[in-house]
Parts: sequence; C-alpha cells; structure tokens
Amino acid sequence: MVSITLRVLTKPRWEKLAKIYKRLGHDYDQRVLPSIVNEVLKGVVARFNAGQLITERELVSGMIQDRLKERADDFFLELDDVSITHLSFGNEYTAAIEAKQVAQQEAERAKFIVEKAQQDKRSIIIKAEGDAQSAKLISDAIKSNPSFLELRRIEAAKAIASTIAHSHNKVSLTHSPSLLQLLLARKLIFFCRFI
Repeated sequence: MVSITLRVLTKPRWEKLAKIYKRLGHDYDQRVLPSIVNEVLKGVVARFNAGQLITERELVSGMIQDRLKERADDFFLELDDVSITHLSFGNEYTAAIEAKQVAQQEAERAKFIVEKAQQDKRSIIIKAEGDAQSAKLISDAIKSNPSFLELRRIEAAKAIASTIAHSHNKVSLTHSPSLLQLLLARKLIFFCRFI
C-alpha cells in the first residue's frame, strides 16, 4: 500500500476555453483532473517497486508529468507543474523493512560468531603446535645436554626462593626429606644468599 500526494498545477488553453465549457462544463477541472491523475499515477507507480519509488523519486515524478501532459492535452489543459509532495508506505511495508533489518543484523551476528570460532580454532591449533615444538625442543635439549634438566631445576628453585623471600607468610621446613627440601638443600641456599 503506497500513499502518494501529488500537486498538479494546470490551466485551460484559452483558445479552447469555449470548447472545454461546452464539452466538460464549468467544473471541468473537478471532472477531468482527478480521474486522469489517478489513472496516470497508478500506471506509473505500478512500474516501480517500493525501494525504487524512494530512490528514483525524480524519475517517477518526471514520468508522471510526461504522461499527465499527454492525457491533459486530450482535454485541452496545460500542465504548469507536477510534483510528488508526500510519499509513504503502509504498515506492512514498514514491518517488512524492520524484519529485513533484523534478519540482516542476525546474519551479521552469525557471520561474526562463525569468524570468531574459526579464529579461536586457528589460535588453538597454533598454540598446540607451539607447545609441541617447545616440548620437542626441551626433549632434544635434555637428550643432547643432561645438565639442561639441572638448569631447569635451578631456575624453578630460584623462582620458589624468590616467592618465599617476598612473601609475608612464614615458611617452616620439617626434618623429613622431601623434594622441596632436597632442592632447597642443594641449590636454594646458594641463591638465597645472593637475593
């Protein structure tokens, strides 16, 4: 449903005025104009869809004016101006536009979710490949240089010692031999002196 308000400015041809009055009467404009305007308007508007009526408004107006000039000529009328003053659509069209926009937004959201999932997948794959490469490098380093493992133990002991040294908590060690005590006994005491 399209609602169009059209402004049409006409005048009779002065040389044909007697003929107009004889044939159509004194209210010629009320008898002729509404019918030919509706006829032409419906014929032209039917050629366009709703989107084209909005985007090609000047073209539509020009076509209406050209066709109305032809039809008004049959009744000895001259058109001075024809213009579309108001163009609106029914509630169904507005609802359809809103539904289309919502559907486009949902499609964009779904596209974003798919792209995010693909990026997450690539990130996981890259991280796994990096972890595998790191594990292989550590394994190769341990095989080629047994002291590498000792270096890693020293680094871990240093990190533990640093955490304990900067902690406000008190740490007490028991007399039973544990892995922590063995590490601390061998390496940590040396690092604690320099911290």
